Amino acid sequence: MKNKILYLILTLLVISGIVAFIYYQKIYGKAVIENGKIYITSNNTLKDVENKIAKFITNEDDFNFVAGLKKYTKPKAGMYLLKKDMNMNKLVNMLRIGDQTAIKISFNNQDSLEKLAGRIAQQIETDSLSLLKAMRDPSFLKANDFTQKTALGMYIPNQYEVYWNTSGKNFRKKMLIEYNRFWNPNRLAKAKKLNLTKDQVSTLASIVQKETAQEAERPVVAGLYLNRYKDGWPLQADPTIIYALKEKHGHDKVFKRVLNRDLTIDSKYNTYQNIGLPPTLIAMPDITSIDAVLNPNKHNYYYMCASIDKIGFHEFAKTLSQHNRNAQKYQNWINQQGIKR
Repeated sequence: MKNKILYLILTLLVISGIVAFIYYQKIYGKAVIENGKIYITSNNTLKDVENKIAKFITNEDDFNFVAGLKKYTKPKAGMYLLKKDMNMNKLVNMLRIGDQTAIKISFNNQDSLEKLAGRIAQQIETDSLSLLKAMRDPSFLKANDFTQKTALGMYIPNQYEVYWNTSGKNFRKKMLIEYNRFWNPNRLAKAKKLNLTKDQVSTLASIVQKETAQEAERPVVAGLYLNRYKDGWPLQADPTIIYALKEKHGHDKVFKRVLNRDLTIDSKYNTYQNIGLPPTLIAMPDITSIDAVLNPNKHNYYYMCASIDKIGFHEFAKTLSQHNRNAQKYQNWINQQGIKR
């Protein structure tokens, strides 16, 4: 009788051990079979999450079992990294508490807040309308000394880390922090030495940005415009005329050539008719253009013209007679290309 009882106890212990081992494996055994990432949206259900992780895990039933134990019922939006050999306990914990991984987003020289919002919306969950609404929020702009026209200067083209499900307001907050970090004491001191505000630096940088795509040339172009600005000359920057034309005819319209008649357009952005800087920036300048203004080349150039010998670059001149010769060469060349507008 004793032997039978002992045998029964041993049997129950073995069975209990096997059951315990099975459940231990369900919870703590290797569950993720390969590295991967999943994007959980704000309206995803637990079933949606299960479908998204199915190809990365060994057993969907085990996921549902552990999710039940952990009371994981309401998915939290975000981008989550799944690591090979991660156990189900860690996986469910990560999803349950919303321990998502930041993603890297980037943007280049967008000409408007609308285009910027569209570019960012391609990289995060938030849609472009929500982003644009946050960017244009009057109370935010007023609190941080921006206007609808100057707000574009707050967004410095670069690569940044954000959460995939970041809201429009949080994205805006992140960019303001980055903007203030960019304008460190060193850059502020250089702007002050030039007797320019941050907005004025960005405005001039936007002209430099549009004037040349060659980074190596930007400090030379910046120095030229600063020579004109300091001496009270009109900047006579063609990119500002193009901006004025776009303001009048629509920003989607393309102008490849500035005509003489364009130089009389009635606009505060007409730097042929008005002395000094235009009221606001005309494009989103990148870091190289801003730093070109803050660190301009010192020279005696006052004129420049697109080069026909080195396409994409410019010919610089100290005198009007020298510039007129360069300009005539360029006009002859552009006429030969058949570019009328």
